[in-house]
Amino acid sequence: MGLLEGKNALIFGLANERSIAWGITQAFKREGANLGISYAGEMLERRVKPLAEQVGCNWVEECDVTKDDQIAAVSEKAARQFGKIDVLVHSIAFAGRDELSKPYHETSREGFKTAMDISVFSFVALTNAFLPILNPNASVMCLTYYGSVKVAPHYNVMGVAKAALESSTRYLAYDLGPQKIRVNAISAGPIRTLAAAGVGGFRDMYKHFADMSPMRENVTIEDVGNSAVFLASDLSRRITGEVLYVDSGFNTVGVQMTGKEEKSEGQ
Repeated sequence: MGLLEGKNALIFGLANERSIAWGITQAFKREGANLGISYAGEMLERRVKPLAEQVGCNWVEECDVTKDDQIAAVSEKAARQFGKIDVLVHSIAFAGRDELSKPYHETSREGFKTAMDISVFSFVALTNAFLPILNPNASVMCLTYYGSVKVAPHYNVMGVAKAALESSTRYLAYDLGPQKIRVNAISAGPIRTLAAAGVGGFRDMYKHFADMSPMRENVTIEDVGNSAVFLASDLSRRITGEVLYVDSGFNTVGVQMTGKEEKSEGQ
């Protein structure tokens, strides 16, 4: 029997087969969850529908998370389809291309508001909308990145948004704790997703990460999916308000040296 057998899990933010949300979707399917998938806009529908079919998911709904009426509508549809929800996954982030290529101090007011609205407030809004149909012991989770606590060049306003997202995770965990609902974040190492493609210098960062992380390897969407299964399952029933790093240990390293330098130092 799978770890998520009989659990109803909704995943927001699937874009294509390279999405972290797809790694999570596949892992949830493997562990026996009943799945629901939501995507951002009409343009993504042709990519998302075939993926939903692959995992036998027939609840596939569009939701523009900048609109409260759409969030309300999608929660009502979920209630009709599933009754109660056990797992809610927020895998949504957006910042304009300008904001990810210019220096951070040149961030526009509109660009800042957009990044915060889509990447942070949507997590709060979705959690609030789904709260009436979340089961006791439900698990709510979001996706973050190390650029929230340290500078990742070119990540800019997204780093600031992820810091707010991680703080929101803790405040939501505090609010929902008495109802035995836990709220956590997964901080994944860099992965070649559609979102990552918009970050300037990502290719160099991706290679640097594999060279410098203690495990000397990059992270996959499957790795994140497996960690999400743990947070979604009853194995994590006393874990809330946490940021779980799935990054080959990269966040633990202070002074970064290449393997060659370390070898010569040791001789």
